[in-house]
Amino acid sequence: MKLNLKRPIVFFDLETTGLDTAKDRIVEIAYLKVYPNGEEESHRYLINPERHIPEECTAVHGITDDDVKEMPTFRQKARDIEHDFTGCDIAGYNSNNFDLPMLMEEFMRAGINPDFIERADKVDVQVIFHKMEQRTLSAAYKFYCGKDHIDAHSALGDVVATYEVLQGQLDKYPELKNDIKELAALTTFVKRVDPAGRMIYNDKGKAVFNFGKYKGREVEDVLKNCPGYYEWMMNSDFPEQTKQALTKIRLSMR
Repeated sequence: MKLNLKRPIVFFDLETTGLDTAKDRIVEIAYLKVYPNGEEESHRYLINPERHIPEECTAVHGITDDDVKEMPTFRQKARDIEHDFTGCDIAGYNSNNFDLPMLMEEFMRAGINPDFIERADKVDVQVIFHKMEQRTLSAAYKFYCGKDHIDAHSALGDVVATYEVLQGQLDKYPELKNDIKELAALTTFVKRVDPAGRMIYNDKGKAVFNFGKYKGREVEDVLKNCPGYYEWMMNSDFPEQTKQALTKIRLSMR
């Protein structure tokens, strides 16, 4: 089923040096931009992470230090990517949990405010799949599209597969509304205070910690009664976006 788009949507995927949003870096980004009139354009960039790519990561995505040593850094490509994403909705596979927080952290390291991502409706195709079928991207591609996903763990291959899977999901499930805002709402489990989900909003609209010994406790309450926790988080390896969100809450208490 053709997507019913009110504005362009960008399907994207990352390959990285690891899974730690604060410490790891992007080595490849690929995205497919789909316009309301059905026009499509794709981009793929190898990125120099300015650090060693662990062998266990190369074993997954096939990208080595030699592959990226002459490639631009993310900072050098950031403005181009920002331009392509601005004003668009965003979709990916497991993107809400990993790719989006990682991408936003890279933008912040490059000195770019990723508020254009915050404003977008974000559809995580994996969430739709897991709610309906509980399988992997390759299985989803086979199930919805009837084809083998031969380019698994190639960023552009995964992007195209994700786009096709979402179209297949809309064909298969008539109860899914062909509307990006509705799909974004369906694929959002909790409302996050920060993209990494270290803090979330509870059912009363209050920011609460979503990890560690204070999990479930209101952030303001912890900052008021355990002020040292703020300093500990600011001096630890949390994503910069998490630190900024925490600081914003702390300043609002004054």
